[in-house]
Amino acid sequence: MIKSHKRLYYIIVLLNIILSSCTRFESIRDPYTLYIHISAEPGHLNPITSNEAIASSINTYIYETLLDRDYDTLELKPQLASKWEISSDKLHYRFYLKKNIYWSDGKPFTADDIIYSFKVIKDPGVANAPLKVYYIDVKSVKKISPYIVEFTYAKPYFLALEICGSIPVVPKHIFDDGTDFNTHKNNRFPIGTGPYKFVTWNTGKTIELVVNDRYWGPKPDIKRIVYKIIPEPNVALQMLKKGELDVMALRPIQWVRQTNSKHFQESFFKFMYYQPYYNYIGWNAQNPLFKDKNVRKALTMLINRQAILDSLLFGLGTVVTGPFYIHDKYYNHDIQSLPYDPVKAREILHRAGWSDSNGDGILDKNAVAFKFTLTIASASKFAERLATILKEDFAKVGIQMEINRYEWAVFVNKVDKRDFDAVTLGWSLSWEGDPYQLWHSSQVKAGSNFCYFVNAEADEIIEKARKEFNVEKRIKMYRRFHEIIHDEQPYTFLYCTPALVVVSKRFDNVIVHKRGLNYTEWKVKQQ
Repeated sequence: MIKSHKRLYYIIVLLNIILSSCTRFESIRDPYTLYIHISAEPGHLNPITSNEAIASSINTYIYETLLDRDYDTLELKPQLASKWEISSDKLHYRFYLKKNIYWSDGKPFTADDIIYSFKVIKDPGVANAPLKVYYIDVKSVKKISPYIVEFTYAKPYFLALEICGSIPVVPKHIFDDGTDFNTHKNNRFPIGTGPYKFVTWNTGKTIELVVNDRYWGPKPDIKRIVYKIIPEPNVALQMLKKGELDVMALRPIQWVRQTNSKHFQESFFKFMYYQPYYNYIGWNAQNPLFKDKNVRKALTMLINRQAILDSLLFGLGTVVTGPFYIHDKYYNHDIQSLPYDPVKAREILHRAGWSDSNGDGILDKNAVAFKFTLTIASASKFAERLATILKEDFAKVGIQMEINRYEWAVFVNKVDKRDFDAVTLGWSLSWEGDPYQLWHSSQVKAGSNFCYFVNAEADEIIEKARKEFNVEKRIKMYRRFHEIIHDEQPYTFLYCTPALVVVSKRFDNVIVHKRGLNYTEWKVKQQ
């Protein structure tokens, strides 16, 4: 028995030594490595076929485009192109490429890569419908010389310079090998021209980048970036506090209640800033329950959005009424949000033919019960709590709602396939809006019009606005479009919420620009 106790004692001592060694290893890690939290694993890292925000945040540092937006002014500026020319009829856009730029594998970047990327974008067999829509009016991309390309439009488009300048570019010599572009091996092993190059992807755990030694611009001070995939936000916060993460986007409760200690504020910066974004509940109009706009209005009026904002998000955000960024010139501030009014909502539902005809406590119409399922991403704590509130509030008026929870990749696939009754999600918007991708009726099958919104006047406005270069006229058009969306309620628009980001104070020159944070300009503090 004594020997057994001694053996146990030695095992405990050994474990403590191992754990102590692990702690010391973490504390003496390479100071030039930046550890970033991401809440879900991206499907892949091909900028032509991915439209996930997480993938985009990583690709920004691997891939580049002809033009970029200045972090402060948001004006377009050269990146892979050195300059550009626009014809007087606004149909021809010529770009002069910088020379001596190389892909991270050492092959030169040329006009051939632009031509190839455009060809892939237009290929009907490539699964990138949300991107295709922006290039529908581009007739051709012509190689003038190895370092000059010209885009030709069929008709003027007010965003043409930005769309041409931001075309996602992949290396022709890698992807043009006869294999399926959608499932190409390099979708998970990207090769770009940016400041960082891809190294490894440890599925479910990490994605690692290192400084691209062939990068044409100034080399960043941070030599390595490790994205840590941690779905559970409370686990991520504990890792942040232990020094295992340097950057994390917080939940509101973490921002308000869990990161205000003196020790935390001595170790981390806390940044709150707004980006073009809103979240929403989308009603799939293919489901007969949601075909009537009055029913959709009633559902919105059953949701106490301000109370939910205050209780779940600690008031950090603003209730929105439509499809544009609330701080954008196109947003119509004259529109008043539909009120929370369960009594009025009941009346609207009754006028629409919904009543509890058989006394079972559930509304019905033509022998069809008002039952549906809300689809949410399982990693979203906000979506989980929102869904619980909705389930209870809808039940009070005789609507039965179930909740389906899916891991992120499955969730995205279901949304893409329109395999849902209702869904809660968010949109990251561009700095200059064009609602075509999200709201034009042509996008209900393969674009991002997931909820089957179809309205002839809305289509007409969207199409006319694309050809309108007068900003004031376009503002008037888009504000009318906002009115239509508000009247139709294809979404219950929820909130524009701020980014709540913490960054380790072991870095200097951490600046919040209008565009957000830029890791390439951060400096490692010298110990």
